[in-house]
Amino acid sequence: MADPSIKQLQGERNRLWAEARRKGLPVGSPQRDRIAQLDAQIRDLKAAAAPK
Repeated sequence: MADPSIKQLQGERNRLWAEARRKGLPVGSPQRDRIAQLDAQIRDLKAAAAPK
């Protein structure tokens, strides 16, 4: 089962991505920058949770 914090971040990322696609927002817009931040946070959390 996925960590609840990862699921929450992925949910926020999906909402922002849908908004960015719908509005046609370019790279560099605040929403797209937040998506990049969320991607990094999700990647870090998944790496920390992965068995070593």
